[in-house]
Amino acid sequence: MSSNASCKVPAVTASFWLIKVLATTLGETGGDAVTMSMGLGYLAGTLIFATLFVAAVYAQIRARVFHPLLYWATIVASTTVGTTLADYATRSLGIGYTGGTTLLLSLLLASLFVWYRALGTIAMDSVGDAKSEGFYWVTIMFSQTLGTALGDWVADTAGLGYVGGIAVFAGLLALIAGLYAWTRVSHVALFWAAFILTRPLGAVVGDFLDKPLDHGGLNLSRYVASLLLCMAIAACIGLFPQRAAECAEPTS
Repeated sequence: MSSNASCKVPAVTASFWLIKVLATTLGETGGDAVTMSMGLGYLAGTLIFATLFVAAVYAQIRARVFHPLLYWATIVASTTVGTTLADYATRSLGIGYTGGTTLLLSLLLASLFVWYRALGTIAMDSVGDAKSEGFYWVTIMFSQTLGTALGDWVADTAGLGYVGGIAVFAGLLALIAGLYAWTRVSHVALFWAAFILTRPLGAVVGDFLDKPLDHGGLNLSRYVASLLLCMAIAACIGLFPQRAAECAEPTS
């Protein structure tokens, strides 16, 4: 792979992070719309969104070049299945938010470790072939699922509520941005920390939008919130440049 070859993931820009937060928020409202508003339950919702996620990942891996709509559709699919899967594990299986967060964090760290051991890097600019993409999407699925459980843990178990949760995760992301700009901490590690933390931020924002007033939310319709988020994501993709990252020369 040459140093100027295009990867099949987007360049990491300000618009990347904006769309990522919108997508993770949509994952929360969209997942809850299917499992709660439609009354299908967490297991059925997980099966539906897992099918969509697998189909999207297959299409993404089969694609020869970066397609913005396909990439972000796959991200949305990962975050909706993450929502329903985390809710199924923490609520239906009864392991709770603490147990779910611990389990999913372990799976996420294991995924990153295996990926690094297999390919020698977990950097975004290495995602340009089927093997690296496979690791990439498995890791993302675990991070999206962890984010739901972690967001619920902060808002409910830690008792900070949705507004408090938003403040915590926004503050941590600001800290990471500062470390990126003013320190020599690994940019790869900071990227994954930010990528992981945008998910619980989206989770608590989504819950804040659609949960009842007496639970600290705004009581918006999940369908309306999801539609508005879809429109915002589409507008961002259309308005902001969407280019593929430049793949780095592989180390040998």
